[in-house]
Amino acid sequence: MHREVLSLILGGGRGTRLYPLTMLRSKPAVPIGAKYRLIDIPISNCINSDCNRIYVLTQFLSVSLHRHIANTYKFDPFSKGFVEILAAQQTNEASDWYQGTADAVRQNIRYIHEDPCQHVLILSGDQLYRMDFQHLLKTHTDTDADVTIAVMPVREDQTSQLGLLRADDAGRVTAFVEKPQTRDKLEPVRTSEAWMQARGIASGGREFLANMGIYLFKRDALFHLLNAPPLAADFGREIFPRSINSHRVCAHLFDGYWEDVGTVKSYHEANLALTDDNPPFVFHAPEGVIYTRMRYLPAMRATAATLDHALISDGCVLGAGAKITRSVIGVRTQIGKNVTIKDTVVIGADGYETTKEKADNRRRGLPNIGIGDGANIENAILDKDARIGAGVRLCNKDKIKNGEGPNFVIREGIVIIPRSAVVLDGATI
Repeated sequence: MHREVLSLILGGGRGTRLYPLTMLRSKPAVPIGAKYRLIDIPISNCINSDCNRIYVLTQFLSVSLHRHIANTYKFDPFSKGFVEILAAQQTNEASDWYQGTADAVRQNIRYIHEDPCQHVLILSGDQLYRMDFQHLLKTHTDTDADVTIAVMPVREDQTSQLGLLRADDAGRVTAFVEKPQTRDKLEPVRTSEAWMQARGIASGGREFLANMGIYLFKRDALFHLLNAPPLAADFGREIFPRSINSHRVCAHLFDGYWEDVGTVKSYHEANLALTDDNPPFVFHAPEGVIYTRMRYLPAMRATAATLDHALISDGCVLGAGAKITRSVIGVRTQIGKNVTIKDTVVIGADGYETTKEKADNRRRGLPNIGIGDGANIENAILDKDARIGAGVRLCNKDKIKNGEGPNFVIREGIVIIPRSAVVLDGATI
């Protein structure tokens, strides 16, 4: 596949649904699973599928993403593999920001023209899943498709935020609708139980095929669809609905774990699910390891701490009496004595403070980076380098669904402490 397929990973827009985690970083750079970043998922899936020529298309706050990719993905010079950032830029052909997924690819079309690939794989940068793209390529070639869309069966109550399609017995897409909001829009794309059973899938009430945001195009078909007037900005809303009559568009059925972590709630739930007895996603599975940056940190150290369904990353220190329940603790997190953490994602820290820096913090009345003694934190997300003082309570005491303060944001009832924010000793949020 490394000779046939060129991969493009779309970095997405401003990531407003993940705010404030995207206040200072792009969506693909958001940390997940204690030590990874979202961009590690599609890149690792590509590498494990022998697709090692990868472009990442970004336009918002991409500095930390650039740094992560440069420090992580280094290929043998003889392999001809690469992972390169294509940031939005003014050119002779275009001077606007990306207007959508199709427009982002169109503005970088010269990189595809210059590549000897036969097919172009287009992926999203904010999803959690494991897929062998060689199976996708087999479906693509077996059906002689111009475009192959990866799909998964979903229930009706999951459909309002997804693109849905219907396919005939040969797998060719015959109908497509983007984010339907009414029942009359759903009926034309309802999939029969017989169609599912013929492909070895027990539908279990999952009567709709959802677009996963994973596309494989024939090179020439992609050029034609991107340049056909009127120029389309988005694949899901514009290109696919009109291309099913002019091109051979087929579906590749996937029935594994897949989660779009584009909202604060889905991000929070996806992280906490990693702590379950049988987590839905395992980063070190032999079917395809997820790669990330090597940090050379010491092992986690704990003193008389209680851990129950917890994911603790490298370089962490847990004080005496700390109690951590169904939580994810990111790299270098410093947790004080008698701290209680429940249903919480702690992203961690970029570095360790020196003894002098800690003393200076105390003189200025600031807590150190990490979580101070006696803090009680529940149903929260603590972004990188947050300073949580001693005796702090983060529990959404007023039961607010959505709100903001000088040092916190609440989304869907989840308290979020932004990057480098300070919560002073004894405060309650």
